[in-house]
Amino acid sequence: MTLRTTLALAALLAGLAACQDERPAQTTPLEIKQDTACALDGMLLADYPGAKAQIHYAQGEPEFFCDTVEMFSLYLKPEQARRIAALYVQDMGETDIKAPKGHWIDARQAFYVQGSSQQGSMGPTLVPFGQRAKAEAFAQQYGGKVLAFADVKPEMVRLDGGALHDSHM
Repeated sequence: MTLRTTLALAALLAGLAACQDERPAQTTPLEIKQDTACALDGMLLADYPGAKAQIHYAQGEPEFFCDTVEMFSLYLKPEQARRIAALYVQDMGETDIKAPKGHWIDARQAFYVQGSSQQGSMGPTLVPFGQRAKAEAFAQQYGGKVLAFADVKPEMVRLDGGALHDSHM
């Protein structure tokens, strides 16, 4: 191997090692303030019931959502290309669904109740829990089905309802 080849190979390996060091910084969930607004519709999160969500990107500011359905709808879009460092939702096994505060958990580790009688800020929602047993107890009381994060599909979190599908207008 020539000196030129050795130097080129060393530069290539150093470049690859540098790329591996570009990991997202550790993230921690942020608390909702009185003026924290939803990234999709500008609603003030503190004014509405139901579990909230936040997405932290590898680069840029985190985005907040007034409902877990909104977070999933953005996350599951095929055109979502921004690298995500973390997803957080509020654990409804630890806080009140009518006025949730704190209790952020990793959204990918949570269990979600779909189809319960309890509403989020946007109506029907996916109610998150940190423990499957608490999700099952909630579903027993309020109806619905328990899903893992990977079980939530794009057709479950479509945001194109409302006036578009209202035949009474």
